[in-house]
Amino acid sequence: MFASSADRAAVLNAGPARDDAALSLENLLALRQRVAEFADHAAADLSGISPQYVESARNLLHYIALRQQDLRPLQEQLAQQGLSSLGRAEAHVLATLDAVIRAAQAVLPAGASGASEPVPCAATAHRFEYGERLLQRHAEDLFGVAPEGRRTRIMVTMPSEAADDDALVLNLLRSGMDCMRINCAHDDADAWQRMIRHLRRAESSTQRRCRVLMDLGGPKLRTGSIEPGPAVMRVRPQRDAFGRVIRPARIWLTALDRPQPAPGPADAVLPIAADWLRRLRAGDQIEFDDARDAHRHWRVDDIAAAGCWVTASKSAYLVPGLRLRRSSDGPVAHAEAEIAEDAIARRERPLLLRCGDHLVLHGDDSPGRPARLDGEGNLLEPATLGCTLPGALAAVRAGERVWFDDGRIGGVVEHGDGDRAWVRITQAPPDGGKLSADKGINFPDTALGIPALTDKDFADLEFVARHADMVGLSFVNRADDVIQLHQAIERLGPERPAIVLKIETQTGFAHLPELLLAAMRYDRCGVMIARGDLAVECGFGRLAEVQEELLWLCEAAHVPVIWATQVLESLAKRGMRSRAEVTDAAMGNRAECVMLNKGLHVADAVSALDEILKRMQAHQTKKTPRLRALKLASAFRPARP
Repeated sequence: MFASSADRAAVLNAGPARDDAALSLENLLALRQRVAEFADHAAADLSGISPQYVESARNLLHYIALRQQDLRPLQEQLAQQGLSSLGRAEAHVLATLDAVIRAAQAVLPAGASGASEPVPCAATAHRFEYGERLLQRHAEDLFGVAPEGRRTRIMVTMPSEAADDDALVLNLLRSGMDCMRINCAHDDADAWQRMIRHLRRAESSTQRRCRVLMDLGGPKLRTGSIEPGPAVMRVRPQRDAFGRVIRPARIWLTALDRPQPAPGPADAVLPIAADWLRRLRAGDQIEFDDARDAHRHWRVDDIAAAGCWVTASKSAYLVPGLRLRRSSDGPVAHAEAEIAEDAIARRERPLLLRCGDHLVLHGDDSPGRPARLDGEGNLLEPATLGCTLPGALAAVRAGERVWFDDGRIGGVVEHGDGDRAWVRITQAPPDGGKLSADKGINFPDTALGIPALTDKDFADLEFVARHADMVGLSFVNRADDVIQLHQAIERLGPERPAIVLKIETQTGFAHLPELLLAAMRYDRCGVMIARGDLAVECGFGRLAEVQEELLWLCEAAHVPVIWATQVLESLAKRGMRSRAEVTDAAMGNRAECVMLNKGLHVADAVSALDEILKRMQAHQTKKTPRLRALKLASAFRPARP
């Protein structure tokens, strides 16, 4: 401990410590000058910014300038001198720099270089807290006032069932939902209207206000249809480890002309001719030769008004045209019924892709098909698969990556002709991966040049503008996408839902500063970190880094963030908590809102997330740890000597 301020000055005047302090101050002053000049030179980017975002946009420019250089050496210098290392400057860049500069000047003796440099402290002292207040105000404008005891809001994606289940919506609101999310890629305007109607009734019942976000579907790249497999139905009993039957298969036979669902669990449902079905009696035996010419018997167990139950103790493969015979004695013995052509549906047959396989992507409507091989397994024709946005294939180039089904299968484009792209599979499970229709496709290296708004989006906007508090812009990549959306909203009338930018592509992430400045032209805006496609686009290894940078830049712009995708996914879907997912949910405390996806147990997930966020709020605010008293520290008693 120093005895006096004179002792402290003596130490600073002596040797390397003074030189380090002077060097740090010199670097800080130069850094502040560069940051201020950058914002002045970028003044054109502030033209057209909404008045309530002008200070926020300027602070964003300051932060961009701050992060254009490697500050780690300066941070180490400052930390060694007990000064702030600039690590929490996002919301108030100039105020942070000025405060550190004043602290650095205070420890230097009078007359030292930079010690008397004037710092514009009067205005920045006000801005230090002003940045945090701006972010809070913008969050309230977007999501409403935060609930008591929890700063971060909870958003829930509505399942289709919410259109007809008002109790589900009421339960979610009571569990802690603050915002309802409706995905316009699913259901229709009539279903959306019923969901919102249920929400308004639940609000009246609970006296809680809940905002509505409606996500536009956007130009989602997906796989096209695939040639269905043969019309065949497999029926098999349940067996133990030794192959012994422990439960026969239960088949529900119903009238072909008026089929009825099975009144209980069924291994198969088979429509059959009504006149033949009416002649069956409990105890009858039904025999047939299945698709493999294996002779099989079924037993009629129970007769009901809408059909009958039969049981099978052996596996059977059923196909259209197969004839069932009633083998009981009587005047109608051996009468037959034929399985109709439409009684057994042809099911989609996913493409099985292994590393080294080739796949041809095409933009026409023809269904995809598996690779064709000769009798010795040599390739005759590669597998083919359609793409829902044909224009994307014109943009791909050789060497660019392509990912399917949330990154489960990956490949590299070998060549293309504008209408087709030949892809070599480079990543797949060891035994091959199954690729089905309507699965996502990502081209992370390709500038697709596809507009963010589709014809369907423009049509959906007519409903969204009238009923939603926020509209989500999916797959936003450039500032023009934001401007186009706002112009479309303006043409629809006086309603002005807030704009939420969904960052889910590598291009969108790379253009984040421009996107934020474009969004701040309007009164209310937010950002969703859509980690599903973003992980595929940027790579799972880089996702942690990317989501951090998104949080930092949005805080610098005082723009509220929605932390989304697979939060407490195991709990919401299967009712089981995952340790890793709890840690991930706790990270959501650094955002202004956390989104949960739909699931059978989503109300439980809302309650769990509510508890996690309330607990973490006492320990963390953005990047800043909050050092409340710890019970484990208070309970510690040192050993007596």
